[in-house]
Amino acid sequence: MAKARTTFACQECGYASPKWMGRCPGCGSWNTMVEEREMAVRTPGGAMLRRKSQPTATPITRLERRREDRMDTGIRELNRVLGGGLVPGSLILVGGDPGIGKSTLLLQASHLLAARDSAVLYVSGEESAEQLRMRADRLNALDDRLFVVAETDLSAIGTLVEQVCPKTLVIDSIQTVYHPEITSAPGSVAQVRECTGHLMRLAKEQGITVIIVGHVTKAGAIAGPRLLEHMVDCVLYFEGDRHHAYRILRAVKNRFGSTNEMGVFEMKSEGLAEVANPSEMFLSERPTGVAGSAVAASMEGSRPVLVEVQALVAPTGLATPRRMATGLDHHRVSMILAVLEKRLGLFLQNQDAYVNVVGGVRLDEPAVDLAVAVSVASSFRDRPTGPRDVYVGEVGLTGEVRSVARLEQRLAEARQMGFQNAIVPRKNCRSLIPPEGLKIIGVGTVEEALEVALGGSDD
Repeated sequence: MAKARTTFACQECGYASPKWMGRCPGCGSWNTMVEEREMAVRTPGGAMLRRKSQPTATPITRLERRREDRMDTGIRELNRVLGGGLVPGSLILVGGDPGIGKSTLLLQASHLLAARDSAVLYVSGEESAEQLRMRADRLNALDDRLFVVAETDLSAIGTLVEQVCPKTLVIDSIQTVYHPEITSAPGSVAQVRECTGHLMRLAKEQGITVIIVGHVTKAGAIAGPRLLEHMVDCVLYFEGDRHHAYRILRAVKNRFGSTNEMGVFEMKSEGLAEVANPSEMFLSERPTGVAGSAVAASMEGSRPVLVEVQALVAPTGLATPRRMATGLDHHRVSMILAVLEKRLGLFLQNQDAYVNVVGGVRLDEPAVDLAVAVSVASSFRDRPTGPRDVYVGEVGLTGEVRSVARLEQRLAEARQMGFQNAIVPRKNCRSLIPPEGLKIIGVGTVEEALEVALGGSDD
């Protein structure tokens, strides 16, 4: 017999409780506990359901080695982030802010896949088929092998998959799809969990590449239970400011490739266009002869990228000075400011400090520490850095400049962009073969780096 069970689940993290609570104990969010009713089926006598055939374990050495055959999406930047293309039978989750361009990117990729004689089924739960046709006309993404439908019923989507037999299935978005046997509302924790699990089984059993779109919360995380990210094979985040033309695609989880790759796109009227040289794009509007600017050489996966780090240090009118960082870890910037004050004597206790990475990109590696320190000191002393200088190095708490990895690729990118001087850690200079036309200056401490970049102290 079937019995209705009522639980209260958090719409942010998936925490379940038998009673309602104002604040979720799992994530601390307020007013996110929503009532959900599920049907629990009991077997006669409480017997457990057993499989008809028992699985067998195989020694790993006897398993056949298979090389996954990837499908080319036709978009090089997307292939780079995915690790070389789409893997058949994989489940991919794409998240991003509303209006950032997720549907545009997936519709373009679906058209290019269909143009390679690969049937694609695009299921939209937020737009009608006529709206998809209007967007396809604007993107010039029309092909007979690209099938579109506006549907939210998961059972109906399964019937369409049997009829079309696609190699790629796109669900836009998972929060709008519902399972008819689950009584919860679409977008609830139970619905998202069950629908994702059904799509995962569909991908693994039939070898279909399934791409699902997920909404994000105010904090920037994908909405729904955290279990959603654990179930999928790949999680992609589409980042950028809607008021700017550039978009960045990152992989935060990838079972078939690296999670350090980055793809750069430019939003145009005819859709998203690939940016072949991100360094040129990030440095295109860099001012010259202005204090508070320094160029850092960062590694995004296998690609070296040159970005401009800007800093503004100004007297504060508050009891506690402001410390703001955009595109960088706030705690890392505070540590660098403490090193400058303690080891170099820069009096920053009465100064507001604002640090920004130009272009909307976010830098996580410590190799950009030296550029941050130089930009802050340049703004504080009101002395501009060299327009053809690039900075690479990690800053330690004692003020030392520590070595970084893959310096040769960073310097090669800097030379290609026309830079003439590179201030790098001294330990990296021992076995370094610099590119022709680029002068390498090794430094051991931040004080030495400022001597080279700004010409000494104010004394």
